[in-house]
Amino acid sequence: MQTSRTPTLSFEEYVKNDATALAELVRRGDVTPAELLEAAIARTEAVNPKLNAIVTSLYDKGRDMAAHLPKEGVFRGVPFLLKDLEMEWAGTPLKMGCRGYQHYVSTIDSEVIKRLKAAGLVFFGKTNTPEFGLTPYTESKLYGPARNPWKLTHSPGGSSGGSAVAVAAGIVPAATATDGGGSIRIPAACCGLFGLKPSRGRVTMGPQYGELWNGAVAGHVLTRSVRDSAGFLDVISGPLAGDPYSISPPVRPFGEEVRREPGKLRIAFSTQTLIESQPTDPECIKAVEQVVGLLERLGHTVEEVSLPYEKTIVTQAFFLNVLSETAGLLREMGTYLGHPVRRDDVELNTWAQARLAEGFSAADVAYQKRRWNGLNRTMGKLHETYDLFLTPTLPRPPIAIGTFQNTASEQRLLKLVDSLGGLKYLNGSKTVNDLAERSLGYISFTVITNMTGQPSMSVPLHWSSEGLPIGVMFAAKLGDEATLFRLAGQLEQEKPWFGKRPVL
Repeated sequence: MQTSRTPTLSFEEYVKNDATALAELVRRGDVTPAELLEAAIARTEAVNPKLNAIVTSLYDKGRDMAAHLPKEGVFRGVPFLLKDLEMEWAGTPLKMGCRGYQHYVSTIDSEVIKRLKAAGLVFFGKTNTPEFGLTPYTESKLYGPARNPWKLTHSPGGSSGGSAVAVAAGIVPAATATDGGGSIRIPAACCGLFGLKPSRGRVTMGPQYGELWNGAVAGHVLTRSVRDSAGFLDVISGPLAGDPYSISPPVRPFGEEVRREPGKLRIAFSTQTLIESQPTDPECIKAVEQVVGLLERLGHTVEEVSLPYEKTIVTQAFFLNVLSETAGLLREMGTYLGHPVRRDDVELNTWAQARLAEGFSAADVAYQKRRWNGLNRTMGKLHETYDLFLTPTLPRPPIAIGTFQNTASEQRLLKLVDSLGGLKYLNGSKTVNDLAERSLGYISFTVITNMTGQPSMSVPLHWSSEGLPIGVMFAAKLGDEATLFRLAGQLEQEKPWFGKRPVL
């Protein structure tokens, strides 16, 4: 029975602490894990009906966890939420925003889940995500839209939208997130949070996955404080036997890097648009310009450069990656269902992407994947001169819910063409090119580091004239999360954001 109980800890007492501080309260005996959990549940009951952040409530399992925690753990007793995608928690549903997986229940724990359990966290729910995490907004047909707590008519971004909403609304101080094209950094930018995508190979996806999206996907958390992000990465990073990628371990714990001075950094920046049809909004340009001024006052060298890559690396190379991976997802889903996936098992756009993939050859996929190397070398060369690369996280402020949904006429056309078996013949057409630009233009800044595997962070340093958060993004060379955490710690001290919270 999923019921709430009267908390002994007020919301204001609860929300003024990050995960690190809450764990310290538990260690000192000032509060119990059960009291923290009831405060989180009470906040959930108060705000989730209008936010739709949590889609699977698991209060009783959380209470059982709180009563049987390990004696030690860096985050012992801290309430925590899991994104309903990719990470398995044995005995709980994993629907992935898809009606075809409505009855799936995990039978194992992902390695990251095991590490989070060992850290003493208390899981009590799963957060909203678009179907298979395929969109940079969170509006699945199964769950309905998650709503941005800063403005309920607007999107929190995606695909980790539910996790971002829960953290921004003060339900939990942190929640899991995954990022295949920007899905940690986009919702961080939209919800006023700190979001870091780790380097490829830093966090295992095992045992059920070796890689996803040709290595583009990385997992971590969304947080309000920089030190929480660093502390969580210390908990979950490290290889698992059989992982396809390896990376050098950090010189020291990431938690220590946040307290270290970054030194005098050389930082390149650009606000140049990648997709002409989606120019960078003046508010997003302003956000970067303000940060440039702050960086210069802090003694860093900042220089404007042109974007070191061109749009087809996104609209062709990455787009085909998404199409082919979607087709693979549906084939895997068919194995689970015991029959080939039918159109009614998934959303129309998911179905259409898989069918479009049928129009490309294996050679097409291999050729476009080879193009990723050119991007890797281009970004590698940039980092021979510059420590970091600064851009807007997104080319525009948070979008209204429904902005990127198909129009009624587009829905009818997709259904008609599919019924005639014609979707797979549209590859290379203007229709598909327009679709690629529309769907990928919004993520054109974030997706680059998914392709290269570089670490990248969105930092909440600006709010628009409408009061909506706008993130700025820094990328570092592969394996150099340390520099990102050092700079983030400095920026957090100079322009704090932790106390900024939406009014709900």
